[in-house]
Amino acid sequence: MRRLEDKVALVTGGAAGIGRAIAETFAREGAFVIVADRDGEAAKEVAGAIVKSNGAATAHSVDVTDTKEVKALMLLIGEAHGRLDVLVNNAGVGERSDFRHIDDEAWDRVWKTNLDGTVRCAREAFDLLKASGKASVINLSSVMATKHTRQMAVYSATKGAVSALSRSLAVEYAPYGIRVNTLLPGYVETALIGRYISNPMIAKALLTQTPLRRFGTPQDIANAALFLASDEAAYITGASLNVDGGMGVTL
Repeated sequence: MRRLEDKVALVTGGAAGIGRAIAETFAREGAFVIVADRDGEAAKEVAGAIVKSNGAATAHSVDVTDTKEVKALMLLIGEAHGRLDVLVNNAGVGERSDFRHIDDEAWDRVWKTNLDGTVRCAREAFDLLKASGKASVINLSSVMATKHTRQMAVYSATKGAVSALSRSLAVEYAPYGIRVNTLLPGYVETALIGRYISNPMIAKALLTQTPLRRFGTPQDIANAALFLASDEAAYITGASLNVDGGMGVTL
């Protein structure tokens, strides 16, 4: 049997990169996947590709910074499925800027997506997750929550907050059969860091910080998410799983 057979999974930011890899992996493992993304057309393309591969998926245009849109999505999921077994809070944005120069608009934009978007989805999905009886919430943080570099202050701050939020939710949601865990990807080959790792000198410098001396792939992260979503992780909650080429797991 496939590892997510008959489960209903929502992946935010599911139209590209890590989110797309997670959505496609979950579908291959038997889940009905709701692909949610601010780019509705790209979400439809991902869902269509899943269906063409004999998977099950729908697409929805959703901005996680908008509470009304998140509430509307959860209502649709409730009407169609009556429950949510897996929630992956993957939607996120980055901002590279010297701290002394970052303006309020850029600072707020990253917080509203990375942290507040995670808060909205985890909060508004609660009743659906509770209805599952054994749901899994997977929040995407980053190794930048604990390992810092120049010009990444706002991104690091939001991802640190996501990690702290996840530990709190793990305790609060546990009585309802809802597990909450965190993935902390390292340097992954996505559009977010593509412009940096395409520079040989920068790539070499980044690889020296990675024990396995290679960049991660979206599929690497999707495989870790699959484990946390599956019944194999049924006794794991409040964990922070570093997917950073060998840095280990923090419980």
